[in-house]
Amino acid sequence: MNNEPNELLRVHNLETTFFTDDGAVPAVDGISFTLREREILGIVGESGSGKSVTSLSIMGLIPSPPGKITNGEIQFGGRDLTKLKEKEMRKIRGNDIAMIFQEPMTSLNPLFTIGKQLNEAILLHNKGWSKKQATARAIEMMKLVGLPRAEQLIKEYPHQLSGGMRQRVMIAMALVCDPQILIADEPTTALDVTIQAQILALMRDLNERLNTAVMLITHDLGVVAETCERVIVMYGGQIVEEGPVKEIFESPQHPYTRGLIQSVPDMRYKKERLYSIPGNVPKPGSIKKGCRFAARCEYAFERCLNENPQIYHTNDHHISRCFLAEEKEVALND
Repeated sequence: MNNEPNELLRVHNLETTFFTDDGAVPAVDGISFTLREREILGIVGESGSGKSVTSLSIMGLIPSPPGKITNGEIQFGGRDLTKLKEKEMRKIRGNDIAMIFQEPMTSLNPLFTIGKQLNEAILLHNKGWSKKQATARAIEMMKLVGLPRAEQLIKEYPHQLSGGMRQRVMIAMALVCDPQILIADEPTTALDVTIQAQILALMRDLNERLNTAVMLITHDLGVVAETCERVIVMYGGQIVEEGPVKEIFESPQHPYTRGLIQSVPDMRYKKERLYSIPGNVPKPGSIKKGCRFAARCEYAFERCLNENPQIYHTNDHHISRCFLAEEKEVALND
């Protein structure tokens, strides 16, 4: 008997390309993954790895021009989201799949009260509701995300709230229509450490109470360790490693993942200097052959410079895009 949660979202061979004056730039290059019911999935990587473009592709929010989904499928509810018209996507966006963006101050309109903005989100998806019903729902959601004196807060403007409070308003707005999936793109980046911990605890709590699947996009492995069950590591527009969080932290199979883990400060030990991965993330589309991480990798050998490694399975739940993992897959199959 299989007790594994059902698959909610399936991304298959997704390619998102930006067409610029310098040519086509593949920001997301052939990625495949699933999100299961009630799961918290982390997507991690440095800036420029393709994390945010992945989330915007799922939401149907890639700016066109210059961007376009050029290949692949995004299966949700028996439909391929890449084939839907904008009118159909609007029904799904916010209703079934909602998103929290990086900076709450730019996501909230400074000219309107918190209540007006929450009401607008509610009434957009609940056509038969009255303004009074929408206000009651807004207050209910604000209390759910731990905002104090919600009845007064709905009359205030974004600038009157702290950063942490604004982020909670954004979470309330995202959850107001009971979405099946919540995509959180760097939801704690602009917040101090104490507020960050509160927001992450809130997201875990809401995931358990509302059964909402969460896709958490971050560059911070500490956030992933604290919050997620499974993690996808992205680099250069590709998935380079994926597996259960505990397994990846204990036994990372890709040199890039190892570098990211080494870069996390450990308060138990005093070091003169923190470890950092040498070099920079390559510009999307700039590496035409070989492994995209080879120039920064201490384990790279000649094959890495000439061939792009495929995905290797090191066990049933753990994959790595590295030639060093090839022997482990062969051993598994023997």
